[in-house]
Amino acid sequence: MKHGDRYMVLADFRDYVATQERAAGLYRDRRAWARAAILNVAAMGYFSSDRAIREYAQLIWGLEPVAVEER
Repeated sequence: MKHGDRYMVLADFRDYVATQERAAGLYRDRRAWARAAILNVAAMGYFSSDRAIREYAQLIWGLEPVAVEER
């Protein structure tokens, strides 16, 4: 740590390790892992990276789309 933790990597490292340990434990239980994976996918709802980028551009940065000619 000669130059400090500039990018705050260690700020929540303890929580990261604890979460990794919980995930590893869950992964060892195949039924629990499958259930968690299925519930995660079912609960994620509508996601589209194009939509997310468009919403960020409009709602956060106040930008509007620009038409681009196809070649």
